[in-house]
Amino acid sequence: MEKPVHRERFERPASPATGPRRVLRDLSGASVAGGIVGLVFSASGPIAVILSAGTHGGLSSAQLASWVFGVFFLNGILTAIASWVYRQPLAFFWTIPGTVVVGASLNHLSWPEILGAFVVTALLILAIGLTGWVRTIMAALPMPIVMAMVAGVFLRFGLDLVTATGSDMSVAVPMIAVFAVLSAFPRAGRLVPPILGALAAGALAVAASGRFALDSAGWLAQPMLQTPEFSWRAITELVVPLAITVLVVQNGQGTAVLKQAGHNPPTNVAAVLCGLWSLPAAAVGAVSTCLTGPTNALLVASTERSRQYTAGIVCGLGAIVVGLFAPAFVSFMLATPPAFIAVLGGLAMLRALQGAFVTAFSTNFTLGALLAFLVTVSGVNPLNINSAFWGLLAGVLVSLALERQHFNPRNP
Repeated sequence: MEKPVHRERFERPASPATGPRRVLRDLSGASVAGGIVGLVFSASGPIAVILSAGTHGGLSSAQLASWVFGVFFLNGILTAIASWVYRQPLAFFWTIPGTVVVGASLNHLSWPEILGAFVVTALLILAIGLTGWVRTIMAALPMPIVMAMVAGVFLRFGLDLVTATGSDMSVAVPMIAVFAVLSAFPRAGRLVPPILGALAAGALAVAASGRFALDSAGWLAQPMLQTPEFSWRAITELVVPLAITVLVVQNGQGTAVLKQAGHNPPTNVAAVLCGLWSLPAAAVGAVSTCLTGPTNALLVASTERSRQYTAGIVCGLGAIVVGLFAPAFVSFMLATPPAFIAVLGGLAMLRALQGAFVTAFSTNFTLGALLAFLVTVSGVNPLNINSAFWGLLAGVLVSLALERQHFNPRNP
């Protein structure tokens, strides 16, 4: 009689964490470049989302600087440690759609009330993670539908690349040309990774155009310990949407991207870590931690799979530095033209976007995948919940109704 397979609730690393010498041996120019690009992406466009939401909500510069410190310094520590222990890139940053939701709520909720919702959200995510159900739920979702949702989220990076090329050719064309040349000649690409070459070309183009407008700012971050205020109004409005964006939307993207690249991310452990790390983040005024999708997609595109964890470590260590020097770094990144960030992110995400489309529409669940993609791209957000969640839900429901045969375990 065959014995039942025992599955642990919380995933353990496949092998013990490697020592510093092994990490240095696995480190390469490509993985360093991948870690830097992942960090640059996280410290550019997503930072602008925080600044926009906080500014419109009336937060002071000190509160914004503390928020930026929390999402980089604290999550950078988690990213570096998790990538090292699990020997795979595990980039933890913050929920971008959750930040958008918070920005809308700042119009009628006080900042202490929102901090109270952050604390309750962290406890809810931690409790759900401790049940061990997250991995089971994610495993039950059809991968084509999940990747169609991911493709819908990533699509804007490709569109921004095209738009930026048309609107700012002096910056975009040199970056694209260098990227194409280094990609076409593998020997040159091994010496200078294409995305790093594009970054350098873009920096030179911006400097030559004289459009580098750096504002004066302080250097060191000064995190503020802030007291939350618990109100049913804020808890009812924010906790469930924030928890969904972390566990389903953001962690779902991150898990799907890592699985697509051949990794086995610790889904349950990641949920627990997101809950734990969101507590100190809330204390300094930062939104909930998540296993990010776009940044992990950049890290897995950096080098061969066995070395991609070093890109995660580089990204995490860089994030710690960004957190410590948050005011100066944010000012530096926002001093570049928008086209520089748009082209850099678009070029870096091309392969990830291609892989998402191939997985979504090459096998089964194609109708459900199409609905998931369309709803995600539409940007609808009923109940203040991001469209990616509704896209995933719509895709699964459509496939259950019209593509039920694909759920047959004999027809994976």
